[in-house]
Amino acid sequence: MKVLFMCTANSCRSILSEAVFNHLAPRGFAAISSGSFPKGQVLPRSLGTLQAAGISTKGLYSKGNEAFEGSPPDVVITVCDKAAGEACPVYFGPAVKAHWGLKDPSDVQGDEASIQAAFDATLAIIAARCRAFFALPVADLSPADLKTQLERIAQLSPENP
Repeated sequence: MKVLFMCTANSCRSILSEAVFNHLAPRGFAAISSGSFPKGQVLPRSLGTLQAAGISTKGLYSKGNEAFEGSPPDVVITVCDKAAGEACPVYFGPAVKAHWGLKDPSDVQGDEASIQAAFDATLAIIAARCRAFFALPVADLSPADLKTQLERIAQLSPENP
């Protein structure tokens, strides 16, 4: 199963999601990420946070729709923060679509510890949601049921498993 994580800049949340998903993924699952307006570079703190968690950053780069041309995803998950007024990208292909909104940790202001804590918390939320995704009997779910389950998972956080 191919999963596409989409956001606007593809420099932070979608990159973190791609990396965590692939780190935890059982055989047969793979993720890629893209942005509607890719920034062209991954935020260094995104890469540092992944490395500190023992997650590979190999092959991660900020990319647009060319990332999945010729290999359409089965599932598309947007990770922008609608509550913050962000415009989420739209995928028009035939895939199960869900929204896992994440606050942008790169928007956090404060001292170094506060900013890193925001990145670590985002990583923990993504990991909790990915683990819940992998616990689903995906092969037995209809597309509508999978969408329902993905929307349920969107509410999960480490404090609310």
